[in-house]
Amino acid sequence: MIRKKILLLGDFHVGKTSLIRRYVDNAFSDDYLTTIGVKISKKQITLHDREYELLIWDIEGATPTKKIPTHYFAGAAGAIVVGDLTREETLTSLPEHLQSFHSVNRGKPWVFAYNKVDLLPVEQRKRLQLPEWSFATSAKEDLNVDTLFTTLLERIVS
Repeated sequence: MIRKKILLLGDFHVGKTSLIRRYVDNAFSDDYLTTIGVKISKKQITLHDREYELLIWDIEGATPTKKIPTHYFAGAAGAIVVGDLTREETLTSLPEHLQSFHSVNRGKPWVFAYNKVDLLPVEQRKRLQLPEWSFATSAKEDLNVDTLFTTLLERIVS
């Protein structure tokens, strides 16, 4: 089995923990739990007839006054950078989180999760224009969660 360390990065309250819970446990809760430091979850997946164990690091969210400690980033194979579609400031910080990740893991693959799409009006959902390697996700509705992680693993192993 091949192990891969995956990071989830983003501001506080963007849904990183909810995405992981949906992916690993197929569960969702509206209760907000703040991640302090880092929480590591595991998920086994088969891709192209190979077995992988994903070590998914749920890293505490950043705020304007508190940055994510980059020592958590060491040894990561890739990252999912998460923003909340209902909070513009979390989306504008996505490039900063990606740059921080690449400061430790230069050139490693990543994907963006534009999360909480379920909270947008249907018409606004239809008009979303997302950059390459970006997914509109909802942990609540289980929308694009598996695709998010599988696409990142595809990018890591290709």
